[in-house]
Formats: sequence, structure tokens, C-alpha cells
Amino acid sequence: MASVPTVVLISQGDEVITGQTLDTNAQWLAERLTELGLSVVRKITVGDRLNDIVDAIRQGTALADVVISTGGLGPTVDDLTAEAAAAVLGGPMRLDEEALAFIEALFARYGRTMNDANRKQAVLPASSTTLMNQWGTAPGFSIEHQGAVAFFVPGVPREMRAFWAHHIQPELVRRLSLTPGRLITFRCMGIPESHLEELMRPFNAIDGAVLGFRTKLPENQVKLRVDPDFPEDRLDALVADIRSTIGKGLFGVNCGPIEEVIGQALTERGETIATAESCTGGQISATLTAIAGSSNYFIEGACVYANAAKVRTCGVSEGTLAAHGAVSEPTAREMAEGIRARAGTTYGLSSTGIAGPGGGSAEKPVGTVHIALATPNGTHHKRLRLGGDRERITRLATGGALDMLRRHLQGLLRT
Repeated sequence: MASVPTVVLISQGDEVITGQTLDTNAQWLAERLTELGLSVVRKITVGDRLNDIVDAIRQGTALADVVISTGGLGPTVDDLTAEAAAAVLGGPMRLDEEALAFIEALFARYGRTMNDANRKQAVLPASSTTLMNQWGTAPGFSIEHQGAVAFFVPGVPREMRAFWAHHIQPELVRRLSLTPGRLITFRCMGIPESHLEELMRPFNAIDGAVLGFRTKLPENQVKLRVDPDFPEDRLDALVADIRSTIGKGLFGVNCGPIEEVIGQALTERGETIATAESCTGGQISATLTAIAGSSNYFIEGACVYANAAKVRTCGVSEGTLAAHGAVSEPTAREMAEGIRARAGTTYGLSSTGIAGPGGGSAEKPVGTVHIALATPNGTHHKRLRLGGDRERITRLATGGALDMLRRHLQGLLRT
């Protein structure tokens, strides 16, 4: 086996190969495998044709130490993964009675009768090892072929990730005696990736450490990977130096997304929030309430596109709208202050802007967004000038509003 174990990823399904479904599984797995210390050497996408799947499995096991295949384990006639794996092994298939009983019990738990088609999901290659599915109906399985181990798991992302955590990762660590290095992720808002890269240049020549970058709008990340034997005291000092260099744009290290950081802070402080949104169309409130337990701090959200809605719901002055327009600092401030008063919350957060593609002017071009945060001690405001299409502008505006709240909670803003 090579000093760095190699991996081939196989993504199955006509919906993937035709572009109807975005293949997020391969991207997610590749990142986890790299963090674990393995090298992904190829990604193969294949449709629902038996011969093509057989060829993909043979190619994968010939190229790499590990193959991970997602999809094709369902109950329909075009789910051919188990049959293809059996053909590669040149052996028969078997009915796994334990897996079948588990599927039947799952249906019974929800008061449903199992269809005959679901019986197919428990028919696996005779020499395979069954990987039980606690998160869905389709069991996975693994095989060994040409010195490689191949894992076959469902394509549903939620199930695939559970299989990785409970079956694949532990087996790879055991089988390959892996000693992966450590990964530290610095999560940032409001700093362009190019600027982050420039800030991090002084850290590029450290033995045993490698820096990487990732953009996931509206967030940018710096990823620090260090060797397993990297001294702990040196790592602590390095992390502290990077934190200081990034500065206020850093919202956390090895933490969850910004909405989770905000939720933890609001919960710890016993504070609450309400939102009033125009150009973001409810994305701010949807992001905040995506976190479990958000009902403890999120009280109310209003989507106030029309001027009349801003007046009726947030108490924005008609004189303000007439003098400054909906997309303006005074309107954003009155929206935030008005929704805070209406909901009786600690904070009110607002957005108003021009997401495009139409509606802009020379004075207020597309991408002009005003955000405001009303607090017990005053109101913060910021004007954003954003580029891109409508989706990008609304995502960045949502991120900007959340980052304003985060910075206030972390004591980085002054009214």
C-alpha cells in the first residue's frame, strides 16, 4: 500500500450524471478524506446502467486502496449497485435476513406495510459485509477486491454522512492505522478571500503546517493543517497569531456557522431578537431559526417589501420614505427600531436594498443595501455595495446583517 492511502469516489444515478441533482456527496467526502490523511485520486460519476457501474467499480478498485460509492441502493429497478458489485466479485447474491427484519421493523414503526420492492434492498453480494442503516431503509455494504476495500452507501446526503461517521471513518482508521494531523478552521465574515490570502502569507513557510482557503458564501475560511507531531505549544502560539492577524473579521475557530455563534451568545446573555427584512426576503430570519433552540431568542420576523408594510409593521415614517426612499440609512434605522419596539426584544435587525437585476439608479445602483441593528444603547448602521446576481446579493446582504449582530455581541461595535 502506498505511504498515503488513495481513494476513488463513485457517485451513481442518472439524476447526478444529467445534472438534475448536484453531487454534494463527493465534495463532502473528499474534504473529510483529505482531513483524515488520505488522497482522493479520482471521482467517477456514473448513471443507472449495470455495465457502467461494474466498470466504475473495477476501475476504482484497480486504481486505489479505498473506494466509496454513493447511491443506487434503493428499491426500484434502476438501483443496481448490489448487482454490479456481485458481478465484479463474480459470485452470487444473498438475502440478508437481519437487514430485511430491520427494514420491516422500520416500516412497522411508522405504521406502514413494507412493499415487496423494499425486499430487494436486503439482497446483497454473498461475500459482502453488511453495514446496517439506522437512518433509512437501505443497508449499505462493503467488499474487498484486488487488495482494495469498497464501501457502498446510500446517496441521500443525511444517510451518507451518518454512514461515514459510524461505519466508514472508524473502519478506515482501524484498517489503515491512520494518524491524521490536526485541522483548525478559522471562520470569517466581511473579509474577501484575496485579502485573507494576503494576510496569511507570513504563515506560509512554517514547517509541519499548511494553510488553505475555502469560500462558502457569505463566509470565508482559513484552514490550518498541522502534522500529527506538531508541538502543542507551537500550535497554540500559531493559532493565537492567526487570530490576531485576521482581527475583527474572525467570528470563531473550529466553531459552527455564524448563526450558531449568534444563537449561543444570545442564549448565554438571555437576550432576544426580531427582524424586519426587505431585500433579503426573510433569509435573515430563516438563517437564525435554522438553529435548534432558536425559539429561546428569536421572537418575530417581518418581510416588509412594500413601503406601506414598512409603515404598518415597523412604524417607518412616511416622511422618511418620501425624503430618503426605502433604500436609505434612515429607513433601515427606523425599520430596526420599529420591529424592536413592536416585538419587545433586545435587538431589532433590518435590511433594505436593491437586489436587482432591475430597480437601480445612478445614485442607488443594484447591490446597494442598508442594514441596521437597534440595541438598547443605540442603533448601528452600515451601507453595503454588493456585486453579482440577485441570489449573491441577497446572500451577502444576509451575511452582512448577521455579521453586524455578531460583532455587536462580541463587543466589536460601538454606538
